[in-house]
Amino acid sequence: MGTTVVITGSTRGIGFGLARCFLERGCNVVINGCSPESTRKAMEQLQGYPEHLSAVSADISSRDDVVRLYDEAVSRFGRVDIWINNAGIGHEMKSAWEVDYGELSRVLRVNIDGAVAGTIIAFQRMKEQGGGKIFNMEGLGSEGFMLDGMTIYGTTKCAVTYFTRSFAHEARGTSVQVGVLSPGMVVTDMLLRTVSDGSAESLKKKKFFNIMADEVETVAPFLTEKILAATAQSPKIRWLSKPRMIRKILVAPFRKRNLFS
Repeated sequence: MGTTVVITGSTRGIGFGLARCFLERGCNVVINGCSPESTRKAMEQLQGYPEHLSAVSADISSRDDVVRLYDEAVSRFGRVDIWINNAGIGHEMKSAWEVDYGELSRVLRVNIDGAVAGTIIAFQRMKEQGGGKIFNMEGLGSEGFMLDGMTIYGTTKCAVTYFTRSFAHEARGTSVQVGVLSPGMVVTDMLLRTVSDGSAESLKKKKFFNIMADEVETVAPFLTEKILAATAQSPKIRWLSKPRMIRKILVAPFRKRNLFS
C-alpha cells in the first residue's frame, strides 16, 4: 500500500508542507490537528489525494490521543512507516516570568510531553512490526541559541533534542531509526509573531531573517527526500547547514528579499 507517514501538528506551517510533499511522492499521509476544524480545513486544501490522505483530530499532549492517532493510522493504511513529531506551540514574546502559567504549562505539555509520548508509542509499535522511522522536529533553542522573549519555547526544543539523541542511543541496534529534523528558520506563523510588534528590534530581526530564513515551499521538499532516503540508525537531517549559511551571507549584499511583504 505504499509508505505511510503520520505527521503531528500538520494542518499548517512546515508540517502541512511536509504532508503535501509526501502526498506528491505517492505516500499515504495522516495529518493531525488539535481540533476538527483545523483538520477539516487542511483536508480541503489537500484535495486530490482521496486514497492516500486521512486526518485525525487529536491533542498531542494527551498520551491517549497519541495512541488513538497511531491506531487510526494503522486502521486506515495497515501500518505506520514514518512518524514525525512536528506538533509544537509557542507563546507570547515575554520574559519567562511574565508568561501566563497556564500558557507556559500548555507549551511544555505539547512540545515536550507530546514528543516524548509520540516517540515512545511509535517506537514500541514499530519495533513490533519490524521497523520504521521516527523524527522529532528541532527549533529555536535546539542548538543553544537564545532569543529574549522565547525562553520557554527554546527550553522545550532543547529538551526534545537531548531526548531524541539519548533515546536513539538507547534504541541502537533495533530496527527503528530515531532522528531529528532541523529545518532552520522557516517563515511560519510562529516566526512571524517574533517580528510583529513594529519595534526597532523587530526590524533588526526582519533584516536577519530576510538573509537566513526560507519559505516552507523551499525547505519541505528537501526534508521529505532526505527522510525517505535515510538509512542511518540515528539520522540528523539539517536544512540550514554551515555551507548554506555561508552562501546566504555571501550573496546577501547582491539580492533583495522581503519575506514579510
